[in-house]
Amino acid sequence: MHKESDPVTVEGTKETLGFQTEVRQLLHLMIHSLYSNKEIFLRELISNASDAADKLRFEALASPGLLEDQPELKIRVVFDPEARTVAVIDNGIGMSRDEVIANLGTIAKSGTAEFLGQMTGDRRKDATLIGQFGVGFYSAFIVADRVVVETRRAGLPEDQGVRWISDGQGEFTVEPVSRPERGTSVTLHLKDDESGFTESYRLEALIRKYSDHIAFPVDLQESGKGAGDPRVVNSATALWTRSRSDISDDEYREFYKHLAHDFADPLLWSHNRVEGKREYTSLLYIPSRAPFDLWNREAPRGLKLYVQRVFIMDDAEQFLPLYLRFVKGVIDSSDLPLNVSRELLQQNPELDAMRGALTRRVIDMLSKLAASGSDEDRASYDKFWQGFGQVLKEGLVEDAQNADKLLKLLRFASTRDASGAQSVSLADYLARAPESQERIYYLLSDNPATARSSPHLEKLRDRGIEVLLLTDRIDPWMVAHLPEFEGKAFQDVGRGQVPLPESGGELTQDALNEEHKPFLKKIRRTLKDRVETVNVSQRLVDSPACIVTGEQELTPQLRRMLAAAGQAIPESKPTLEINIGHPLVERLAAEINEHRFEALSNIVLDHALLAEGEQLENPVEYVQRMNNLLLELGGAVA
Repeated sequence: MHKESDPVTVEGTKETLGFQTEVRQLLHLMIHSLYSNKEIFLRELISNASDAADKLRFEALASPGLLEDQPELKIRVVFDPEARTVAVIDNGIGMSRDEVIANLGTIAKSGTAEFLGQMTGDRRKDATLIGQFGVGFYSAFIVADRVVVETRRAGLPEDQGVRWISDGQGEFTVEPVSRPERGTSVTLHLKDDESGFTESYRLEALIRKYSDHIAFPVDLQESGKGAGDPRVVNSATALWTRSRSDISDDEYREFYKHLAHDFADPLLWSHNRVEGKREYTSLLYIPSRAPFDLWNREAPRGLKLYVQRVFIMDDAEQFLPLYLRFVKGVIDSSDLPLNVSRELLQQNPELDAMRGALTRRVIDMLSKLAASGSDEDRASYDKFWQGFGQVLKEGLVEDAQNADKLLKLLRFASTRDASGAQSVSLADYLARAPESQERIYYLLSDNPATARSSPHLEKLRDRGIEVLLLTDRIDPWMVAHLPEFEGKAFQDVGRGQVPLPESGGELTQDALNEEHKPFLKKIRRTLKDRVETVNVSQRLVDSPACIVTGEQELTPQLRRMLAAAGQAIPESKPTLEINIGHPLVERLAAEINEHRFEALSNIVLDHALLAEGEQLENPVEYVQRMNNLLLELGGAVA
């Protein structure tokens, strides 16, 4: 029999409370969607117990009395086949009454609504979503129809223990108990058809499979009629302290799932030990899927920090830049003090060197995958880019030191690929470009459809020149920080003059404008309040006109985003370029009626703005012009 004393109910308030609405939905979905993955409950409960032991060991550095008379931290799995129960017991930090209600009755993690909205009823897909979200405790209800949690926070008196009971149907009760032992026990009363989880060999196999890497001993013990002595099942050695040659890929994967509370395998990982001036071990993982709070830059992030194998803190964000916030892992330092805090980390002179080295290691991991010639690795990198590409682009803005390496990791959609997939690297682009091409051409747009139909592409497409299509929200910021790539400058085809590879026989812009000077003078005068100037276009083939942004002006996409955010935007007017050979422009040039010339000029400008995704300042005026034009055409036909 295990030696934990049975808690005694003490006088106090017993409350029946309701789960948060999201928890009720989550419980229903987990019970019905994860049935085929039901064994993961044991991994999640042992992982939570390990976290509790880690946190106690850290708090005991400052308050040794929290260890009471149990300095040895351990986890026990106790099963009773006759009673059909499995209990996971730890002597870690434990919980107070308020913590029990907060941790076991609500979901505090951001992204709850989005998470629940993406649940589909497809078991395989939903299992992945739940894994990303990290709500492992509730997986107990996949196999149990009643769960009893008894806990006491380290440092609180015995009579401030807490008992939490629920059947997972919408409510739970909380009552005070006297509990001599600190820590937490989670007892699962298994459903009728889940008695197989009380078989010793099965529990032992699951512990070895999922929790062998746990740094604390995990005892397995039978209670009831067949009671026996506890025996340690796992290796109880922190995985990152072992030699890489002694660790299997499956062990690395299972450690990631414990660390990240993720059900999916990681995409790749790197395990490294640094010796010399600085000594530390790092184990870094790239997840295979993006978490729900990826775009919340204020969400907890970072590596799990140990000092001399003693847990110090979760989410130590100082070791990696913000654009690598998706990286999970552990860093174990031999140099940092055991009493290190977030404030001290910010002031530690050794940290910059460690941060730089870890950043380079992550980039090198991705570079190796991206540069691989195998179809499997290419597919893996494409998967990574779909999930994390926009975040990685932040590095071009924030990390100039690694910009050259980051450029090689970028992937783009392009006019060469009709699928719209962001799969073209800059090396791919230049390999296809003619030798005479001195620039890397790109186009900013709000979405792929608008980009592909943009009039700015017409001459380039006619000349067979590939253009990269940039439609992510971060792209207008990113392009302002693009350095050259292999000696080639980047050229926005929607901005200013667009120098093309030499083909001979082309007039300069000044020469073109001079050739059509009277017409340009007239249309400039007509549109002077709406445009900076009007030029004859060298980029149009099929469209009558397009809007061009000045070299020093904000792009239309950036202006719209700033306006949506309530930011002040400097006043500016666009340049209108007209296709002098287009029938509509020829019709405009031949118009002698001043009123009709003015209306048609404004319509040409309005259509150019609409093609760019702009909102018209005066839509009513535009509609009136179009109505009048249609009536005139109707009269002419009649």
